Amino acid sequence: MATVFSTIIVPIAIGVVAIVLLLGLINMMRGGSPYTSQKLMRLRVLLQAVAIVIIMITLWMMGR
Repeated sequence: MATVFSTIIVPIAIGVVAIVLLLGLINMMRGGSPYTSQKLMRLRVLLQAVAIVIIMITLWMMGR
């Protein structure tokens, strides 16, 4: 189970965080809506927290 997490789920979580970060940066650079940028950055912070929890669970399972 730990290998599934480390090879599939962790990279997906990190990729989703990176995509949301890039979308927020692109919106800010284009001069888009500040509301949209704020919403994307809040989503990024939430997704980062989820990714950290997933990484910590993976490390815990690999140590067992």
